[in-house]
Amino acid sequence: MLTNQEHIFSEKIDTSVENGEFIKLIISNKRHKTSELNKIIISPVEIKKGFRLSFLYNYKTQDITKNYELEESQSLIFNELKENFLNAELFTANEIIRLFFSAKNNKPKIKISEPTFKPVVNLNHDRKKHKRVELKNNIWLKELGITTSEDVIKKDMHDKYRQINKYLEVIENMIIKKTSEKKLRIYDAGSGKGYLTFALYDYLKNNLKIEAHITGIEFRQELVDKCNMISEKAEFENLNFVQGTIIDSKINEVDVFIALHACDTATDEAIYKGIKANAQFIVAAPCCQKQIRKQMNVTNAMASLMKHGILKERQAVILTDGLRALILEANGYKTKVFEFISTEHTPKNIMIVAEKTNKKFNKDEINKNINEIKQMFGIESHYLEKLLNEQRFQI
Repeated sequence: MLTNQEHIFSEKIDTSVENGEFIKLIISNKRHKTSELNKIIISPVEIKKGFRLSFLYNYKTQDITKNYELEESQSLIFNELKENFLNAELFTANEIIRLFFSAKNNKPKIKISEPTFKPVVNLNHDRKKHKRVELKNNIWLKELGITTSEDVIKKDMHDKYRQINKYLEVIENMIIKKTSEKKLRIYDAGSGKGYLTFALYDYLKNNLKIEAHITGIEFRQELVDKCNMISEKAEFENLNFVQGTIIDSKINEVDVFIALHACDTATDEAIYKGIKANAQFIVAAPCCQKQIRKQMNVTNAMASLMKHGILKERQAVILTDGLRALILEANGYKTKVFEFISTEHTPKNIMIVAEKTNKKFNKDEINKNINEIKQMFGIESHYLEKLLNEQRFQI
């Protein structure tokens, strides 16, 4: 359990990393003078697996370097301070934060002073440039409980903040860079608490200077009311939320149709709505793929694999989303299926992005492929197919 001073120091580490302002952290002043370990110097690095904190352990006769993720780094830092060292100095672009432990009573104390180092250009400058959501004076971040009144990310909201920035990176690279439009009409189906909806509007309007008109569709009236209140408070004049289900919502002209973590067949309803509204882009992050799993009746050689519940469940996910991608292609969309965000943050980590294209797809060949796959796994129908064939719902 961290003391108040230690908690402040921990938050400073998190915030400096998130803002791309972390330069280095030095742990020093040995508790045990006979220890072979003199000090630890911690620096930010980018490796193939992503951002890490690099620990350089300085011994009397050698240096040893190890890389850790942020959460594990925090644990290691405070363990070293508890067991081996009395001081820690965090150097950021804006300030130096020193954490001292008294040798007499072991009580920690923090001191903050002006910075003496500039950020490392090759790493921190780039990370700051790619930060897509500003923390300072951001009303919707405070209202949704992501930041404190001091514009600091709350301790339990760092994963959500990373997810937001990753989402905006995907939208920018896979949609914004592919369109010359400076005015976008966007529907976000199943918008929930609105974290990603607010982030997208803020980023398009204030960072990319795109005139975005975004409508969030949400069934729970209390969330609709809360999100509309926050939107008004943030002066987001072209962001509004309406109450309703995906399938029954009236969709007007739309450039981008989004459905993130719509459960089971609600994802199919969202994709259907996007197709019938002739959306230029459709973005879906599916979850709870139950419809196909219930139908699966494998009688071929793969039956021995499907007897294991976990393998059948994972196969159902692959089939559900794979067939969605094929159905989108049959309806004139170039489709990509990829990992949205790593499983350490959320198990709902598949994203489908489809772009309307003039490229000619062989619809008959794709439909033949779909039918062969369904036959192989004993699947009678995919709900998205059923919706498109019936075409009985309003757009």
